[in-house]
Amino acid sequence: MNNTRTKRNNSNGNSFGGKKKTNGSVPHWKRDKPTSNKTTSKRPKQGGGKNKQGPSKLDPRLLVQAAKSVEKQEFRSDRLFDEMKLHPKLKANIKAKGYERPSEIQEATLDFCTEGHDVLGIAQTGTGKTGAFLIPIIDQLLHNKRPFHALIVVPTRELATQVEDEFKSLTKGLDLFSACFIGGTNINRDLYELRRASQIVIGTPGRLLDLSTRKSLDFRKFNVLVLDEYDRMLDMGFVNDIKRMIHLMANRKQTMLFSATLDVNQQDLINQILTKPKTVKVSSGEASSDNIEQDIIRMSNPKEKFKRLCEMLNHEDFEKVLIFDEAKYKVNKLSEALNKEGFKTEAIHGNKTQAARQKALDAFKAGKVKVLVATDVAARGIDVMDITHVINFQIPMTYDSYIHRIGRTGRAGKVGKAFTFVD
Repeated sequence: MNNTRTKRNNSNGNSFGGKKKTNGSVPHWKRDKPTSNKTTSKRPKQGGGKNKQGPSKLDPRLLVQAAKSVEKQEFRSDRLFDEMKLHPKLKANIKAKGYERPSEIQEATLDFCTEGHDVLGIAQTGTGKTGAFLIPIIDQLLHNKRPFHALIVVPTRELATQVEDEFKSLTKGLDLFSACFIGGTNINRDLYELRRASQIVIGTPGRLLDLSTRKSLDFRKFNVLVLDEYDRMLDMGFVNDIKRMIHLMANRKQTMLFSATLDVNQQDLINQILTKPKTVKVSSGEASSDNIEQDIIRMSNPKEKFKRLCEMLNHEDFEKVLIFDEAKYKVNKLSEALNKEGFKTEAIHGNKTQAARQKALDAFKAGKVKVLVATDVAARGIDVMDITHVINFQIPMTYDSYIHRIGRTGRAGKVGKAFTFVD
C-alpha cells in the first residue's frame, strides 16, 4: 500500500488539486491509467463503446472530463422576510434561524403557495425548496384560513426526517404538531402517534399506504398535498403509490409538486395531479458536471481493485469520500474491508434500520467517518455539501445514474472529483 503523502495545493492541475509532477512522483494508481484528462470536442454517444462490466451500457469514455472552474451565481432577493405578508410569529422563527431573505425558489413560489394555487417547482436539492412549501403551510395554519391538514410525501427516510426537523424549527413555540411515518421504524409507534392531533403528516409512500390499509390513516382528512423530489419517487418505482394516494385524497384542494428535473414522460401524470399550476423553474443549484473532474480507472482483478482504492483513500486530499456499489451485500463487504484497513467507514442501504442509516449519515456529515459506502437508492437522501470525492466502485447502469452520483461533489462552486472503476 502506498502511504506517501503529498503536499496539498489549491491548483486544479491534476486530480488531487496539486501542481503538475513528473511521472516518478505521480501516485502509482494515476501513472498507469490509459486515459487523458483532456475533454474531446465530440463526446461519444452513450452505449457506443464496448463495456464488459455487467449489464451496464455506459461507455467509459463518457466518464473522462477535465473540470472547469464554475463561478456560483448567488441569488439575492429584493424582499426581506420581515416585509412579507406572513404571520409575525412565523417571521420571528425564520429570523431566529438566521434567514433574512427568501431563496430563489422561495421568492418565486411563496406567494402562489400562500394564495392556494397548485404549484410545480423545478429546483435542485439545497436550494431552499423545503422552506418553499413549509412556510406557506405554516402561515395558513397560523392564520386559520380554513380547516387545514397537509400531507408531505417524500421518497426517502432521510429526507422525511430532514423535512420534519425543519418544520419543528419553524414552528417552535407555535403549538403546531407534525407526525413522521417512514419505513424501517416500529409500526406500533406509528399507530400510537396517529392518536395525537397533528396538522402535518410527513412520510414515505410505502409506510403511508400501509397505515391507510390498516385503517389508521385517513387520506380524506388532508386538503393539501406536497410531493417533494417527485422525479426521485418515480425513479424508485412509486408511481402507482402516488396515484393511489391521490385517488384516496377526496378532499384535496391544493397540490405542490417539487422536482429536480422535468421529463416529458412525466408530464401526463403531472397533468393528472395538478390543476392549472403555477410553474416555476429556478437556475440556482442547477445540476452540472462541468466543475467535476472525472476519470476512469481500468482494473478487473478484485484484489488489485481494492488495493488501488486504498491507495487513493490514503491520499490526504480524499477528505470526505462517497463510494457507490451496486448491491447491499457488496456495500457491507466493502465497508467492512475498508474498516479493517484502518479507514473510518460507514455503510447505508435499504436493509439497514432508519436509526442505523441516520446514525451513519450523521457521522459522515460531522466528519467522524471519512468514507460512506452506499447503494444508489440509499444515497438519494444524502445532502452533504463538502464531499470531496465520489468513487464508483462499480460502473453505474446509465449515464443519468452516473450524473446523479457524481453530483454530490463539486457543490457551491467548488471543483469536485469523481473516479469510476471499469473493467
